[in-house]
Amino acid sequence: MKILHTSDWHIGKQLYGNKRYQEFEEFLDWIVKIISDEEIDILLISGDIFDTTTPSNRAVEIYFNFLFKVAKAKVCKHIVVTAGNHDSPSFLEAPKEVLKFLNVYVVARVDNLEEEVLKLRVDDSEVIICAVPYLRDRDLRDSEYGESVETKEKKVIEAIKRHYQEVSKLAKQKQDKSQKIVAMGHMFVAGENTKIGDGVRELYVGSLGYVGADIFDKNFDYVALGHLHIPQSVGENEYIRYSGSPLAMGFNEAKQQKSITILEIDKDIEIKTINVPKFQELEQIKGNLEKIEKRLKELIAKDISIWVEVVYESSEVAGNLTDIIDKILDGSKVEVLRVKNRTYNTRALQKEDTTKSLEDLDIYEVFDRCLDFNEVDESQRDELKALYKEMVIRVQEES
Repeated sequence: MKILHTSDWHIGKQLYGNKRYQEFEEFLDWIVKIISDEEIDILLISGDIFDTTTPSNRAVEIYFNFLFKVAKAKVCKHIVVTAGNHDSPSFLEAPKEVLKFLNVYVVARVDNLEEEVLKLRVDDSEVIICAVPYLRDRDLRDSEYGESVETKEKKVIEAIKRHYQEVSKLAKQKQDKSQKIVAMGHMFVAGENTKIGDGVRELYVGSLGYVGADIFDKNFDYVALGHLHIPQSVGENEYIRYSGSPLAMGFNEAKQQKSITILEIDKDIEIKTINVPKFQELEQIKGNLEKIEKRLKELIAKDISIWVEVVYESSEVAGNLTDIIDKILDGSKVEVLRVKNRTYNTRALQKEDTTKSLEDLDIYEVFDRCLDFNEVDESQRDELKALYKEMVIRVQEES
């Protein structure tokens, strides 16, 4: 039996306002080909199918066209889809009863434990899939008035571990022929390699960015994780693995080699990865004007479509940087989507004692600046930041 593990598609994701629908279509067509070439029996998608809880009509069309193409190929017997923190549970589950006719199983919320544990048959073989979606704080526990941030964090971790224990227990009850048990999840798990600005949002309140790998029961033969965009195993355990995002979600991911993971199950589980092609070239150029000009001309010589982010770093002010770049790129296939002129911005900030534009700040930096502006005492800041983070997460989770 062969299982393909992927996640974090983020269909509908834009890059500085540029739509990327063609990339998503080309990637999903490539996946269909891989499913046929590798004779994949089961496809697991571990969350963040869409980039927002309200995906565009085009994004939804791309998703359903993919499911149709896989069904039409008649190779893959089952598809299991779980929700991530970017997905709307109600939106994702709306067509689930219809999708069952295509052997597509959607689990977006934790209302019914039975629906999370699937025994799937492929010819004479069976596997048990524990399809656990992103576990939202409000689904795991009841908030109590006056409880501290530390208490909230501890309760959330305990609730996550308890949920996986319950799922594992049910899976063992359904296991009658020593079938392999594969769990799914969408969260931070300790041991992975995180990068600042990789498009990953905070999942839980307080410092609960990480949960330990010990939340997973030893009954699980493999854990198919989603949420982090870099393909990797958790610590030294190759059987707890992030497949990573198949497309670069930002210019900071441009140099990452994206991949998908394939499990071949017999008596043991063999793991291999397949590199995902780049369907749109991205590059971030950092340096002074000379370095930027040189690299842009090298990219132009390739005569292919390339999206570029320019980060100007020099002691010399280049106020006309955008004009210089436009002149260099005139008539080429290279397109600069954003120019960051750090030297110019820094001097302007020092001179005018102002702030950066909102587009240069994330939502947490904005709150930090509000605290600074209102001269909030340091002793109060940790609690306020934790409360603010919890409010942001609740807003992001609204369907």
